[in-house]
Amino acid sequence: MGEVAAIVAQKVGETDSPLPCPRVARTVDAAQHPPAPGRGNALRWASALLIAALVAIVNLLLWRAFNPPLTAPDVPSRVAGLAYNGFQRWQSPLSQRFPSDAALAGDLQRLAGLTPRLRTYSASELPMLPALAAQAGLRLSAGVWLDSRRSNNEREIAAIIEAVPRYPGIERVIAGNESQLREVLAPSELYGYLDRLRAALPVPVSTAEPWHVWLRQPALVDHVDFITVHLLPYWEGLPVELAVDYALQRLRELRQRFPGKPVVIGEIGWPSHGDRVAAAEATPAAQARFVRAFLERAARLDVDYYLLEAVDQPWKRATEGAVGAHWGLLDAAREAKFAFTGTLQADPFWPGKALVSSALGLLAILPWLLVFSPMRLAGRISFALSLQAVLSFAVLLATALLADYLRPRDIVPLALLLPALAMIAAILLVQAFEFAELFWPGSLRHQAALRPLPAGAPAPFVSIHLACCNEPPAMVIATIDRLLALDWPAFEVLVVDNNTGDPALWEPVQAHVNGHRAAAPRAGQTTSSGPGLCFFHLPSWPGYKAGALNVALAQSDPRAEWVAVVDADYLVKPGWLRALAGYFSDPTVAVVQSPQAHRDWAGSHLRRMMNWEYDGFFRIGMHHRQERDAAIQHGTMTLIRAAALRSVGGWDAGSVCEDTELGLRLLRQGLRVVYVDEVLGTGLVPSDFAAYQRQRRRWAQGAMQILRRHLSALLGRSRLRLAQRYHFVAGWLPWLGDALHLAFSVVAIGWTLGVLSAPQVFGLPTPLFVAPLVAFIGLRLLLIPLLYSRRVPCRVADIAGAALAGMALSHSIARGVIAGLVGRRAVFHVTSKGPVDRAGDTRPGQRPGAFASVREETALMTGLLVCIAAIGVHTAAASSVPVVWLQIALGMQALPYAAALVCAWLSRAEQLR
Repeated sequence: MGEVAAIVAQKVGETDSPLPCPRVARTVDAAQHPPAPGRGNALRWASALLIAALVAIVNLLLWRAFNPPLTAPDVPSRVAGLAYNGFQRWQSPLSQRFPSDAALAGDLQRLAGLTPRLRTYSASELPMLPALAAQAGLRLSAGVWLDSRRSNNEREIAAIIEAVPRYPGIERVIAGNESQLREVLAPSELYGYLDRLRAALPVPVSTAEPWHVWLRQPALVDHVDFITVHLLPYWEGLPVELAVDYALQRLRELRQRFPGKPVVIGEIGWPSHGDRVAAAEATPAAQARFVRAFLERAARLDVDYYLLEAVDQPWKRATEGAVGAHWGLLDAAREAKFAFTGTLQADPFWPGKALVSSALGLLAILPWLLVFSPMRLAGRISFALSLQAVLSFAVLLATALLADYLRPRDIVPLALLLPALAMIAAILLVQAFEFAELFWPGSLRHQAALRPLPAGAPAPFVSIHLACCNEPPAMVIATIDRLLALDWPAFEVLVVDNNTGDPALWEPVQAHVNGHRAAAPRAGQTTSSGPGLCFFHLPSWPGYKAGALNVALAQSDPRAEWVAVVDADYLVKPGWLRALAGYFSDPTVAVVQSPQAHRDWAGSHLRRMMNWEYDGFFRIGMHHRQERDAAIQHGTMTLIRAAALRSVGGWDAGSVCEDTELGLRLLRQGLRVVYVDEVLGTGLVPSDFAAYQRQRRRWAQGAMQILRRHLSALLGRSRLRLAQRYHFVAGWLPWLGDALHLAFSVVAIGWTLGVLSAPQVFGLPTPLFVAPLVAFIGLRLLLIPLLYSRRVPCRVADIAGAALAGMALSHSIARGVIAGLVGRRAVFHVTSKGPVDRAGDTRPGQRPGAFASVREETALMTGLLVCIAAIGVHTAAASSVPVVWLQIALGMQALPYAAALVCAWLSRAEQLR
């Protein structure tokens, strides 16, 4: 037993790492010292209620902090004039769907309480409007819509000439709306129409243009009886605090330039929702502040105006973007958006949103706190806050969508986007849960330690299987020699080489085995000279590595109670079997495994990065899984009960991740998989970055194969416990997130090109949709290094290196995930190992291009960076928050691709040494 103690004392860092490996101690189970049942249950409920209540209070306070009360002058609710379009929620002149007389009459009765005057835009679209306005006691500045369609213009002119004598309530006519700004009429054409109307009508006639058009075309003034000006400082990017002063200054300029003409403000207002334009924000609070400030000044200055506009017009999204639908004092349901007196709120509906999100938080957080009451307090609080944040954002997003007058065609992108956002939220919560349980010591209670064979207990026979394919013979021979030196009385070693075509690779291994067999000629038979040893060469054999392992299983000595599996590059410690043999006595244990660790990495930057990236999974992810008996079986340093292996039909020859797939099948039988975090052997990291990519792509594809094949067991009826189901599904969510990242990158490039080439179709994405993606990438970049700092024994530089290496694999993982989900035929790429691969005698100049494996990453990174620059140049004159958010998202999406290029460069540099 002294040798076992020596093994236990050994650390992985004795050969490669300058830092000691943390010892994983088995925590005393709380059940050993249980509190009194009633008191313990009461404390559990009390702490859960207290934490949930505190999180709800924090949530309410944050909603309040982001929606402070705002001041604005109190003004009368009756205004001088309103611009009016009568289209209801689902109606549009573009689709020739017009409001009924009853709907118009209802609108006009409602608006008569707000204003005595309306400004309209068309004479022929709604010919009944003047009569209905007269019934409601409203006076009209009647509009005449002029554009490039001559027949339409003639129809409009005929309609207004007929209407004015019939309806005395028409006090003015405004012919043409921004026709010069939009360049739909030549100036001479507009002059002709205006002169015709002035000659034919007994009321004043004008046309409507922004202030700068009147100053630029002073000749236009000679053809109107009064100037109708549009003053919309939102479109000029003014902050709302300066907007009223700016608009009134422009009004003064017009009056000074044209002192002989009355000036009427035909449109002035502010949108309540939509994209930000430079410093101009389209929010409910900004609209209320602008309107109330303007009304207060207009009353003092005796300004003639029409506010834009009476009622929201959702159809304008098609011509003016999202903001076009939100200029009304009333929403599309004809409800007031804000009060004309009293304190304003940044979001008038925030109290309801805050209460709903807090209620949802309580419903979700309280059960979770009750189930995970043994977790450290800091961990419980951190996850509860994370869950509340996700739910609050969900409420914020849902209410924003409801306020945005979505069209039927918006359903398709939302049907794709919302599930993607839900997956992002799920991945973030999965990682927040892992962080909460592992960052603060003391939450883990079921970690396994070394368990040597009890004194006097018989040592069961072990069959050790080593599968290899196209491996360097010296590496395989070293692995065999270490296995033969194991401190265990009864075992055999079966070496199965499958699908290696080059005799120079497998014949030296066979010769080495034959030399040992001279002392023990029959495979599977241990003699006083040493363990049994046998070599099998299978020139062409199906089933990848699993096929080779099934051959070894069939050839195993019948006495074998356990099967041990190692990879061809692993050097095991002599006491490997003895240190774990105590678990053999538990009949429910099907698998006992120790971590995959590595050697010979300290002299290379890239190999060092790969080593610590691998180590993170075994120090973090496997501990998290072991807590609930959901450890993944990995393919080396693993001991499997032979009877259990045979009972489930051996290895799955159709899987490229045969180890994980087998572990899941064993768990489905109600058996246990034990992970002991003690380094009992070391292997080699991949030889270069391309091999590293291929290995991870295979793992990702294999994981999706497993997910597809075992989905019914993971989600339906099976013997798997809920926690085991959770860990197998949640454990692969980050890889699904990499596939989602690839999809977002492609869509982001395409959408940005759409914004640049067809802005009328592709609007800038709202920050509410971009923020989850930024949070997804940002939090992953934050949480993983924090966990490394607590759980993995490496320096800060190594944490950064591991993060860089892991990020660089994102695209390879995404490709593997997609291939696995669509059922593409898997290819088992053998991972070349070591500082130099088996082509090491090739001259560097003859090697394949080091950057060949990152062509796609290079293209994606280039596309994203070009989009960042292009969108910046395109909007340089009117930079906006959505543009900045889009650029940040594009930049963060480019990070994994840039990381892949860095790793490829390191790989190339090391090849050229």
